[in-house]
Amino acid sequence: MISVVRTNSENPDFVSLVAQLDADLAVRDGSDHSFYAQFNTINKIKHVVLAYDGGKTVGCGAIKQFSPEAMEVKRMYVLPEVRNKGVASRVLTELETWAAELGYHSCVLETGKRQHEAIALYTKSGYAIIPNSGQYAGVENSVCFEKRVK
Repeated sequence: MISVVRTNSENPDFVSLVAQLDADLAVRDGSDHSFYAQFNTINKIKHVVLAYDGGKTVGCGAIKQFSPEAMEVKRMYVLPEVRNKGVASRVLTELETWAAELGYHSCVLETGKRQHEAIALYTKSGYAIIPNSGQYAGVENSVCFEKRVK
């Protein structure tokens, strides 16, 4: 049974999963990895969701303020051996709920075009592709999404 817990970026289970995420992204992103890594620090993230299965940490995600109206979804990751079992959807739904509870109207995010599982998750979860902006404007490998949560 999957359970989710709200915490922050100081949680050692989150730090451990993010290390695995970063190792995976280093392979997927190749030479682009250092560009993306600069935007993915986890210092002082106040809103983190962890997924547990029988006491084992199996997934994570976080949100941080993007604008006065939107939270940005960051650091989504699920262990490979438990993918396609609804863990990521559960984490994402909890993040969206939390964002709405905090008074935000939408969630935005960026993912890489090589992250096919992520794109499928966000599309299935009701996110719409939006123009790349900010640090991702003009970045060929990036795709940005948005979803209204309130």
